[in-house]
Amino acid sequence: MPESDAKRAKHTRIATTTTTTTMDDDDETMTTTMTIDEDLHSRQLAVYGRESMRKLQNSRVLIVHAKGLGCEIAKNVILAGVRGVTIADDGRCATDDLAAQFYASEADVAAGKTRSEACVGKLQELNPAVDVCAHVGVVDASVISRHDVVVCTETCEREARRVNEACRASGKPIAFIKADTRGVFGSVFCDFGDAFTVYDTDGEDALSCIMASVSCDSPALVTCIEDERVELQDGQRVTFSEVRGMTELNGVTAVVKNVKKHSFELDLDTTNFSPYVGGGIATQVKETKTLAFKSLSQAIDEPGDFLLSDFAKMERSPQLHLAFGALDAFVEKYGAPPIPGSDADADKFVAEAEALNATRNSVESVDKDLLKIFAKVSRGYISPMAAMFGGIVGQEVVKACTGKFHPLFQWFYFDSVESLPETLTEADLAPAGDRYDGQVMCFGKAMQEKIMTQKTFLVGAGALGCEFLKNFACMGLACGESGRVTVTDDDTIEKSNLSRQFLFRDWNIGQGKSVCASAAAKMINPTLQVNALENRVSPDTEDVFDDAFWEGLDVVVNALDNVNARLYVDSRCVYFQKPLLESGTLGTKCNTQMVIPNMTEHYGASRDPPEKSAPMCTLHSFPHNIDHCLTWARSEFEGCYEKAPAEANAYLSKPEEYASAALANPDASMRENVEKVAQVLLKSSCSTYDECVAWARTQFQEHFYDKIMQLTFTFPEDAVTSTGSPFWSAPKRFPRPVVFSTEDASHVTLVRAMANLKAESCGIARPAAGVNDDAALVALVSKVNIVPFEPKKGVKIETDPKANAATSNLPEGIDDEAVIKELLEKLESARAALGSEYRLNVIEFEKDDDSNFHMDAIAGLSNMRARNYEIPEVDKLKAKFIAGRIIPAIATTTAMATGLVCLELYKVFNNAKIEAYRNTFANLALPLFAMAEPIAAKTDKFKDLQWSIWDRWIIEGDVTVAEVLAHFAEKGLTVYSMSVGQSLVYNDIFPRHAERKGQRVSELVQTIAKLEIPAKRRHFDIVVACEDEEGEDVDIPLVSIRFR
Repeated sequence: MPESDAKRAKHTRIATTTTTTTMDDDDETMTTTMTIDEDLHSRQLAVYGRESMRKLQNSRVLIVHAKGLGCEIAKNVILAGVRGVTIADDGRCATDDLAAQFYASEADVAAGKTRSEACVGKLQELNPAVDVCAHVGVVDASVISRHDVVVCTETCEREARRVNEACRASGKPIAFIKADTRGVFGSVFCDFGDAFTVYDTDGEDALSCIMASVSCDSPALVTCIEDERVELQDGQRVTFSEVRGMTELNGVTAVVKNVKKHSFELDLDTTNFSPYVGGGIATQVKETKTLAFKSLSQAIDEPGDFLLSDFAKMERSPQLHLAFGALDAFVEKYGAPPIPGSDADADKFVAEAEALNATRNSVESVDKDLLKIFAKVSRGYISPMAAMFGGIVGQEVVKACTGKFHPLFQWFYFDSVESLPETLTEADLAPAGDRYDGQVMCFGKAMQEKIMTQKTFLVGAGALGCEFLKNFACMGLACGESGRVTVTDDDTIEKSNLSRQFLFRDWNIGQGKSVCASAAAKMINPTLQVNALENRVSPDTEDVFDDAFWEGLDVVVNALDNVNARLYVDSRCVYFQKPLLESGTLGTKCNTQMVIPNMTEHYGASRDPPEKSAPMCTLHSFPHNIDHCLTWARSEFEGCYEKAPAEANAYLSKPEEYASAALANPDASMRENVEKVAQVLLKSSCSTYDECVAWARTQFQEHFYDKIMQLTFTFPEDAVTSTGSPFWSAPKRFPRPVVFSTEDASHVTLVRAMANLKAESCGIARPAAGVNDDAALVALVSKVNIVPFEPKKGVKIETDPKANAATSNLPEGIDDEAVIKELLEKLESARAALGSEYRLNVIEFEKDDDSNFHMDAIAGLSNMRARNYEIPEVDKLKAKFIAGRIIPAIATTTAMATGLVCLELYKVFNNAKIEAYRNTFANLALPLFAMAEPIAAKTDKFKDLQWSIWDRWIIEGDVTVAEVLAHFAEKGLTVYSMSVGQSLVYNDIFPRHAERKGQRVSELVQTIAKLEIPAKRRHFDIVVACEDEEGEDVDIPLVSIRFR
């Protein structure tokens, strides 16, 4: 980084809490408890939880050897927030390291630095709260005993066995992981000891079901409400709560079986239980699991089951188990791995493998062709493999430290031979003595030259984008004079980004992501030709990303975090026939999709089903889980502090125009808008902080006492429906009012947050009572006069789940226009007193600033509502996850995803066939890998014509409508309609359109459709509707008319 050491020190993240150190009575192990920096680790906390984060903060990790893989693992583990990381590698930096070791440089090679020396300082910058140090010398038992996890990379079998035995003999649990990448081949082995406890095997929230009935039977039949599908599986255990009548069931744990869509049976006899009356929640019991691992020595000869990645390669893992063992034997015999591309050395390698197989019996028959490929690329070392395996192993380290998620048990092998060129020759794979040798020894010089000239568009510079830029720099992508990477991102860096977006530092907070990421990538490889933009890729920026831009690209890589942006980029890639490499992560899960022109379906061809949203009546009156409460709370926040002030400002800025527009369209929607203005300017206008407190206290009373009393007055606990069924049956929960008390800290905290936000909206200074003086705030609250509640008759409370409007206290048949006129008159009278310059401050929700009271308000509102309905409350962090719609994210999954995508990039450069590509779904928590060939693009045919979504038919010339009709008539198609957007340019059912046949289409689209065609664009697009000779519609591709 270009910053000085002094500036780095100034911006270094400092632990914001004190530490408490304790010593175990039974040994000399010291445990330090540190408060978690939730601003930094919020996205990671959403994955691991506080308990696992605390365990991480007390764990030390030793990483043996720091080439690309070791450095990747260290990066991911340091970002996760362990206590300390020790790097043990006395080897000197070599030129071929630079193809994957992103923290070593050519200067480090020239200076003769060890790999530890080259990377320790830069690794420390990732997270100053982690102790990062280098170990010099032999990794003996005394060194190993000071750590909780030991990771050996690029370590020979004999040395790995010694380290593994030392871990097992240390007297305390020390997890051992061995990992290697050789060219496009990789291996991981885990040994976490004889009795390792997994506290959470999958990381998913416990499933729950709202019960509708339980039978007195053996086995008991539990029926659940029809609103939600039962997702339990046979054999899982559940526990019960809130059951009325059959109270014997509360607290009982039972095994479920015969699970159906809305019911399941219990392995339990309830014959003698009391009859079920109502209510009840069945909640899954999350089981712990104890695993007995084999040592490395035992597991080499008895590997057991392998974790599969690609079901098209079912028999591949035993072959690779043999290959890695044979490589160790080859190096021991000949002193080095096989010469890249050498047929002679490949034959020798196969002979070693056959000899080893004779003693180990790994496979029935040695796959000689596969092993020859392995031998020819075994000296290769590439960034995508290091990234992928760095993510996988980094996650295994976290599992070993925390017991969170199921460990890899015990072997995982992977290959991407489909990424390789068809021929591997010794001449092409011979190293040239430059930084790309690690990749050249795998893919050859010809491929390297092609990689360096690529013109790539990287969309997004967040977590995925940072990892991609690192990989690009190491690969040499666009590092030639004619190459170019264009990266764009309109976002700026926040503190919460720093736990996974590893190219950024504290001193970059507030700066543009694309600019900072590009500068950091050029520090890895100064020859990277990167152009950083800060534009959002959308229809609004097609003047920036114009036709010439898209046409000049070779490949597009998405690093986005939302579906709409992905769909737009996908549509551009389809239009311009550009390969699109798509990926996304969600906690420990990742998905990659290859979109290849004229081969695969495009990204938009399949969509996830829309998320199920709660009915309006549920949110407003009948919540039954904390998500409902938080959704309601955020809606209240935005309505009160953002939408209403914004509407009021619209009125205040142009009152006459606003009034005219309201009276010109006096419907229910306009009435609601005017009511918002009246609410903030007339009914709840504040001029002092005391008034803000009074408003907040009154709001508390209205939301959590008065409205609940009105609801239960309208629908008493014994109310019945029109069919005679109990109204308050599952999933409805009968509410109770909350009585405000200054003795309840949560009540005071909520009033303070609401008062402070109201003060901010009204431009009122915040006194001590608004910050930390509880006594002063309580004194202000105590002065507030609360009007006793009196129930109203005839109030309509919406109970229809299909209704999309909130509850209204207005009588039916209200005259919207009359209400609008009355309110506008009152507003006009009040406006003079406010002054012409008076405006409210619009407050937009910001979840990541704990000093702004936003989350205090939302968490408080949701928890009071939860208290009304006896729903379990949540802390502010959990509220932030749900209300802030935080996407769980961790560095390990991101690294793995980008590694997988970059392995597919080689296939794009190779012009590979569809069967070579792989789409991947992976879940590091389980762990699970599911790779599959992409789905081919759907094709349509008509006579001798064939096309897919990738095709666009081009008509040359500034043609007339008649000429277009004739063009299609020659193909046997009759055009009956041509349109642009929503405008019909021509349709044969309209007699007047016959007059347009002689007009040029370019003129019609500009005059009728009002299409603006940029001066530098040579074409425009039209949608042509056709039918065949029998009058059947034929869906043809988009038509482009190249008129210039």
